[in-house]
Amino acid sequence: MAQKPKVVVTRKLPDPVESRMRELFDTELNSTDRAMTPDELVDALQRADVLVPTVTDRIDSRILSRAGPNLRLIANFGAGVDNIDVATANARGVTVTNTPGVLTEDTADMTMALILAAARRVVEGAQVVQTGGFSGWSPTWMLGRRIAGKRLGIIGMGRIGQAVARRAKAFGLSIHYHNRKPVSPRIAEELEATYWESLDQMLARMDVISVNCPHTPGTFHLLSARRLKLLQPHAIVVNTARGEVIDEPALANMLARGEIAGAGLDVYENEPAINPKLLKLPNVVLLPHMGSATVESRIDMGEKVIINIKTFMDGHRPPDRVIPAML
Repeated sequence: MAQKPKVVVTRKLPDPVESRMRELFDTELNSTDRAMTPDELVDALQRADVLVPTVTDRIDSRILSRAGPNLRLIANFGAGVDNIDVATANARGVTVTNTPGVLTEDTADMTMALILAAARRVVEGAQVVQTGGFSGWSPTWMLGRRIAGKRLGIIGMGRIGQAVARRAKAFGLSIHYHNRKPVSPRIAEELEATYWESLDQMLARMDVISVNCPHTPGTFHLLSARRLKLLQPHAIVVNTARGEVIDEPALANMLARGEIAGAGLDVYENEPAINPKLLKLPNVVLLPHMGSATVESRIDMGEKVIINIKTFMDGHRPPDRVIPAML
C-alpha cells in the first residue's frame, strides 16, 4: 500500500473536513486555530508533502525558498491566492490550488446585506436601540436611501460579481459593471447589465459601487484616491473582495468629510488592522471578513481541498490548479 502523503493544515477547519483528511492522509492539524508565525510556516513547509494554508498565511518567495524537498502541493483553503507567491511556487515545481465557486453565493449574500445595511443605516439603528436611545418614531429621524431605481456599479464581473448582480436586479437596481472584458451576450441580457470600458466614467455615474475583483498587482489600489474623488457625494462603496483594492486611508478621509455617503466593508487593506478613523465613523458598516462564513461554505471549501489533494496525489491535474497567467 502506498504511503499516505504528509498534509499539514495551518488553521482549524470544520470537524467533518478534518475527519475526512485524517482518513485519507497523514494529516497534521492545528487544533489551537492560532495563525502560524513565519518560522512555523517554514517548519511546516519543510515537513510537508502538501500544505493547506488559508488567507492568513503569507507564503512569499522568502518562505518558499526554505521549503523542504518533499513539498509538492499548496492546496489553499480559499478562493483568493494573493497570500501565495504562485509564480515562485511554480518555478520550484510546487503546484498551487484554490477553492473557487463554493463561496460565490454566500459572498454575494453578504455583499447585498452590506448594500442594504449601509443604505438604510441598519447598524446605526440597531446600536441606538441596544444603547437605550430609541424614544419613538419621527418623520425625519434615521433617514437612509432607497436602493430601488439606483445604479449599481460592479467592479469585477466574475462568479461573485454576477451573483451580486442577480440579487441586486431583484431589488430593483440597474446593473452596470467594469471588467477586463465584457461578459457573454447571454449573461449581459439575463442581468440587463451595461458594460463600462472606462472605470472612471462608471464611477462618476453610480449610486453604489461593489468591489468584487481579486487582489492582483494590477488591482492594487484600483480605487485610488483620485478615483474615489470621482464618486458622487451620495454614493456608497461596498467591498467583500480584498482590502488592498481600495486606498483605505483615502476612503476613510472622504467618508469623514462627507464626500462619500457611506461604506460597507468586510475586508481591509492591512487586515486584521483597521484604519482607526473608520472605526469612529457612523456612516460605515464594518464586518470581520465573514463574507463566506457559513457552515455550508466552509465544508464545501474543505471538500474542494481534499479533491485537489487526492487528484494530485493520484497523478492527475487537480481541478482547481492556479497558474500565474490566471492572476
